[in-house]
Amino acid sequence: MLLWSCSAAQPADASPVILAWGDSLCAAYGLEPSEGWVDLLQARLQAQGYDYTVVNGCVSGETSAGGLSRLPTALAQHKPAIVILELGSNDGLRGTSIKVMQDNLGRMIELSRQAGAKVELIGMLMPPNYGPEYTRQFSAAYSTLSKRYGIPLVPFMLKDVAEHRDLLQADGMHPIAAAESKVLDNVWPKLTPLLKKP
Repeated sequence: MLLWSCSAAQPADASPVILAWGDSLCAAYGLEPSEGWVDLLQARLQAQGYDYTVVNGCVSGETSAGGLSRLPTALAQHKPAIVILELGSNDGLRGTSIKVMQDNLGRMIELSRQAGAKVELIGMLMPPNYGPEYTRQFSAAYSTLSKRYGIPLVPFMLKDVAEHRDLLQADGMHPIAAAESKVLDNVWPKLTPLLKKP
């Protein structure tokens, strides 16, 4: 399990923790960790006067089941004030049951809240070749969870990125370094209402 703090120089109890919990789209796949939007989030928080330590608990290739199995340990270790939950893409690419994915995400939301954390849910979209019904149900799973638990939702974290081939790596799926700030711009507006300034 790979967990690292974007502010390693700070004592663990120096400030409340934001735990990013996701897959390769949070783990800066194909990039240096410092180029990813999670590290950029730490810099933006500091620049705008927010005293938080960002911990990146994201693992490339992670599924909702894998994330659920790892989460209790991370919650106990880091005691986050906020969890940014970004999982499900790999479930979708594998054609996993939407219900299974949604149930796993729901359980992670519940565990996070039981641990005292607020949750921001990050949604994704499936490529059209997966069929209109599956892609519709996949997207709807995130909005259903957002409404059920009353938590903020980013419907598509790659908005204004995925549509532009020049902003993606050679695999056509992961953003290049120059596009990571755009990803953060998509995450930021729904995160700020959860933040507190010292």
